[in-house]
Amino acid sequence: MEEYIVHNDQHGVLHFIINRPEKRNAINYNIMDGLEKILTECETNPAIKAMTITGNGDHAFCSGGDLSTFHGLKTADESYAMLRRMGDLLLRLAFLKKPTFAFINGTAIGGGCEIAAACDFRIGKKGVNMGFVQANLAITTGWGGGTLLHQRISSPKAMDLLMTARMNDTVTLFQMGFLNELLEEFEGIHDSHLLKDISSKGNGVLRAYKNQMLRRWDRTKLEEEIEEEIRRCSILWAQDEHHEAVERFLSK
Repeated sequence: MEEYIVHNDQHGVLHFIINRPEKRNAINYNIMDGLEKILTECETNPAIKAMTITGNGDHAFCSGGDLSTFHGLKTADESYAMLRRMGDLLLRLAFLKKPTFAFINGTAIGGGCEIAAACDFRIGKKGVNMGFVQANLAITTGWGGGTLLHQRISSPKAMDLLMTARMNDTVTLFQMGFLNELLEEFEGIHDSHLLKDISSKGNGVLRAYKNQMLRRWDRTKLEEEIEEEIRRCSILWAQDEHHEAVERFLSK
């Protein structure tokens, strides 16, 4: 079974679907490879207007990094290599000169929320829960998602989500401004009025408005902050407290 699915719709939207429902759509190196290919396609193909990311099934958008794969990374250097690669992908996603959407169709945990934070728009189903739960595993966000979260919502609200490491329902996150649209439980991405309205516009218009937003961002400063975020996470990753927390989680 392919671990990710890609398809273009008739409106010029490229859909990237993480297809690991048995692993709650967790990220592994193969998913990173797929995301890298799709970002290159979006960057170079003028026919693509927008990009969406979602997970297959109804239970999970993305549960973050696959612990069965990444728990074997024990040292700061080992974890840094993985974190840096995914951080680079999320930076490319954030600076893609086309609108990007995260469709939160199921639970989003840890790195799944970081992926959502890298997208321009977040569409969530009612009844779904999300959480930047990294602190419960004695680490911080490590893919740049914490830095990007501060770009998306106010810093006091971002610190609330990051420091409490709580799971919140999508209605709460919509009220906080992290989500841009709510869908009913039975609805899918193609029911999104936000996606329909945006994808109906011309490519040149969408690109111009995305560039308008990106010009407000200091890319050099963001890259420095994300590098610091990744470095800090890699140091915490190597600590016994993190490995013991993961062992407790896996033994549940």
